[in-house]
Amino acid sequence: MTIYLDFNATTPIDDRVLEEMIFTYQNNFGNSGSRTHVYGRKANELVEQARREIAAVLDIDSNEVIFTSGATESNNLVLLGLAKWGITQARTHIISSQIEHKAILEPLDHLKSLGFEIDLVPVDSSGRVDSNEIIKLIRPETLLVSLMHVNNETGIIQPVKQIGEYLSTTKTFFHVDAAQSFGKNVIELKEVMYDFLSISAHKIYGPQGIGALVTRRRDYQLPPLSPIIFGGGQEYGLRPGTLPVPLIVGFGKAANLALKEHSIRERKNLALKEKILDQLTKVPHIINGNQEFCSATTINVSFPGIDSEALMLFLEDDIAISNGSACTSKDYKPSHVLISMGLEKPLVESSVRISWGHLIEDVNLQPLIEFVNDFSSCS
Repeated sequence: MTIYLDFNATTPIDDRVLEEMIFTYQNNFGNSGSRTHVYGRKANELVEQARREIAAVLDIDSNEVIFTSGATESNNLVLLGLAKWGITQARTHIISSQIEHKAILEPLDHLKSLGFEIDLVPVDSSGRVDSNEIIKLIRPETLLVSLMHVNNETGIIQPVKQIGEYLSTTKTFFHVDAAQSFGKNVIELKEVMYDFLSISAHKIYGPQGIGALVTRRRDYQLPPLSPIIFGGGQEYGLRPGTLPVPLIVGFGKAANLALKEHSIRERKNLALKEKILDQLTKVPHIINGNQEFCSATTINVSFPGIDSEALMLFLEDDIAISNGSACTSKDYKPSHVLISMGLEKPLVESSVRISWGHLIEDVNLQPLIEFVNDFSSCS
C-alpha cells in the first residue's frame, strides 16, 4: 500500500468528521437560508454551531468568521475586496513576499495591472522573511501587508506575530494566510494580531471545498471589504450562495477536534519528524530551510544529482510525495519558494516535500533510500 506523505496538499478526512457529515446529509439537508420551516432553521443552527467551533480555535467572536470555498477564495476576497476602497483612499501600495502561494501572487499580479504598487520581499536561505524588511516598506499609502504563516513548500514559520504587533499601531491592514497553520499552530495563532485570516478545512482532516475568511474588528468596525461575487446576501453580504451545510458541519467538527487534540497531535508529528530525519541520514541529502523555525509536519529536502520528477515517478506506488504546491503541480516549474531562498537550480530541481500528520502510524522511507543510494553508486 502506498504511504501517503503529501498532507500539505490535503489531509485525509477524519472518520469522526465524515460521520458528522453523512448524518447531516441524511437528516439535516435543509437550506440554511430557509427560515420559514424547521429544516431551514435546523440547518442554520448547525452553521452557527460550526462557526462557533472554528472561532474557538482562534479565540475570536463567531460573527468574524465568513465561510468561503477555501483559502484561495478567502485570499482573493481580501486582496480584490479591498481594492475599491484602497483606490478611493489613495492607498494602493501592498506588501507581500516572494514565497507566497499562487493564491496570493496571482491576485497581486491582477491588482498590479489595475495600478497598484506591489512590493514582494525576498527571503534568505532560512526560508524566513525578515520582519524588519517589511516594516521598512510601510508608508502612509500602504493598504495591506499579506503574509503566509507557514510556508506550504518548506514548512518554515514566518514572523507574523512581530509584523502583526507593529501593524496594529498603523492604519495598514494585515492579512495572514493560515492555511497550513490553522488547527496546528494553535497557541501561536491565537497571539497573532491580524485583520484578515484565511483558512481551509481540508488541511485539518476536514472536507475539501470549504474554508473561511476571518475578518477582525478595529475600533469596533469591520474592514471595508467589498464582495467579489454577487447574487445574494449570505455571509454578511460578502459571499453569496447557498451554504454547503454538511461541509460546514465537517469543518466545524474538524476544528473542534484540532483544538482538543492539538498538543497530542504535535507530539506525535514531532516524533514522526525525528524518524524521517533519522532515515534520511542514510542517503546524501540537504534539508532546505532553517529547522529551528520549521513546522512539525513538513520537510523540504534535496537529493543532489537526482531529478525530483524521476524520484517521484519511481516511488509513485510506494510513497506519495510532491515537489511543490499541489495547485501548480500540473504545469511543473522550478519552485519559486526555493529560488527565492537562493538555492542553485540543480538543488531546486532535486527537491521534494515530505509532509505528514498524526493519522500516520509509522513512516518507512526504504524505497526512497534504496533509489537514492542506487543512483549515487552508479554516478
